[in-house]
Amino acid sequence: MKDVIKNYVIKEYVEDDTEITYDTPLISGGIVDSFSMVSLKRFLENKYKIAIPDDKATPEAFDSVDKICQLVGNYLK
Repeated sequence: MKDVIKNYVIKEYVEDDTEITYDTPLISGGIVDSFSMVSLKRFLENKYKIAIPDDKATPEAFDSVDKICQLVGNYLK
């Protein structure tokens, strides 16, 4: 799951040769903005067949691949 999310972030949001790791700050580092966070949430919900409540889709929860994996894991059956 980590590599799927990391590769999606790189493909969709990284415009240069920025190195992304599992703990790279995505929101606070300026790689993913609030609009992009919505599309990332939609990608995760479609990919993993889950529903992430809006109140759980916070900038903090989306600030790294590791944190996103923790969030998604909470909703996997």
